[in-house]
Amino acid sequence: MKLLILLVIVVGIIAVAQLAKIYQLSARLRGHREEDISEADTRLQGSLWIVFMLVLFGTTIWQFIRYGDYLPPSASLHGEAVDTLMSYNLALVIFVFFVVNALIFGFSFKYRYDKNRTAHFFPHDTRLEVIWTVIPSIVLAVIIIYGLQTWSEMTGPAADDSIRVELYSKQFDWTARYAGDNDEFGSTNFNLITPLNPLGIVTQDGIDQALLKIEDKIAKLNNEITAEKGHLLAEKLELERSLHPADDHGHAGHDDAHHEVSEGYKNNLENRLAAIDDLLESGAATVMTVAAYEAKEDKIYRLQRHRQRILELKNYELGEDLNAWEVGEDDRIVKSEFHLPIGREIEFIFRSRDVLHSAFMPHFRAQMNTVPGLPTRFKITTTITTDSMRTILDNPDFNYILLCNKICGSAHFNMQMTVVVETQEEYDAWLSEQKVYMAEKN
Repeated sequence: MKLLILLVIVVGIIAVAQLAKIYQLSARLRGHREEDISEADTRLQGSLWIVFMLVLFGTTIWQFIRYGDYLPPSASLHGEAVDTLMSYNLALVIFVFFVVNALIFGFSFKYRYDKNRTAHFFPHDTRLEVIWTVIPSIVLAVIIIYGLQTWSEMTGPAADDSIRVELYSKQFDWTARYAGDNDEFGSTNFNLITPLNPLGIVTQDGIDQALLKIEDKIAKLNNEITAEKGHLLAEKLELERSLHPADDHGHAGHDDAHHEVSEGYKNNLENRLAAIDDLLESGAATVMTVAAYEAKEDKIYRLQRHRQRILELKNYELGEDLNAWEVGEDDRIVKSEFHLPIGREIEFIFRSRDVLHSAFMPHFRAQMNTVPGLPTRFKITTTITTDSMRTILDNPDFNYILLCNKICGSAHFNMQMTVVVETQEEYDAWLSEQKVYMAEKN
């Protein structure tokens, strides 16, 4: 069946091409040149411009009627201002769309080719230049000023009683953090990031555990490279030359050649030589390529630098007897979903572990880039609970959602987190059930 359809399409294309050739041949026989355009053709083409304009306007209006508002309902206080701004911009764009296209198609029809009409040379008109410069400038100035005012309100300083939530992004998931009873976030450092400490919260126990793990890794790598067979054989040869310098030159040389090595040093060399022989005979020695050996040395160097950066971390006081390395012990780390109380101002602090992400919560009209090494902020006040929005949308499965709105990698599509908006009492009960962060223990 597919082959038959393909054959029909091919035959149709060939038939159209042949008809075009027949038309061209008949035109030549009539003495008609292709570049000659009749008045009938001109009227037809001009009329088709008007028809196309009406079809374009009609389909555009139909889409607005058919699909309606393209935005989901707003669930934040500042969302109303954002929607007003968007509506203003959309109305302006629609107005310009209809006016500009009406002029384009209308002029194409009115000034279609007429052999009895001569084109007028119109090099410059100061009034027109002023009109199409001043008017767009005023319109754009209104948009920019209105937009900046709205943006400043959304990103300005948060109230003293606002709830702070940190949203931490990495490929390809989100982590939320809430401050503990001290209402302060613990300090973080990327050098302390581990599977059990994904945010790198700084605590003394966390530092001790991180250093212990680094030391274990360095020791393991040192054992691997010291057991490399090629280097062991080279070291063995060097030790034998040090112990028996006469054998190396083929003759005694000086009478006191054997006295050049002290007895204690000689014992150390012999012990090391015996250890190398035992290691070679045990089969524990490994063979590495030069690249593999250098890679392990480089890894040791990077681990030593990592260890030094951790050792350079400085503790400090936050005031009121709050120690920076103790504040984070009662922070709450949340995965999968996070909760917000209705009617409270929420200040979000955004951070990124790896690449540029974008925190996007469409129903809250909130979007902010998360930048590695640079915290960003945004504040909202929720106005509709999750249960109420489910009723409004008549969708019992609805949930607010946090998305990544930057293409950050292969699993970008899966980077999302559920947001639950509820009453203050429900929020307090949920938060009290969340586990507090504790540093890794042995």
